[in-house]
Amino acid sequence: MKSASIPSLRVDPELRAAAESVLKEGETLSAFLENSLRAQIDYRRAQAEFIARGLTARDDAKRTGVYYSADEVLGKLKSKLAAAKASKQK
Repeated sequence: MKSASIPSLRVDPELRAAAESVLKEGETLSAFLENSLRAQIDYRRAQAEFIARGLTARDDAKRTGVYYSADEVLGKLKSKLAAAKASKQK
């Protein structure tokens, strides 16, 4: 697979210095920027999927008239968490 270039990024010296100040040993600024770009892509995809699931749930609730309170949802989540912790301890 061929590689492609990302357009060069012009930033003020303070931002470049801040980025360089957090580099890990042996890490390049290019690698840092690539990792940051990948992380932002993953975040935005996950955010879009989350919103899509929320809108689908909203539409389903409107269609069926079945709504759940926050207490009901949190109770189910707490039960699932407790079950997962119990099975992990075995």
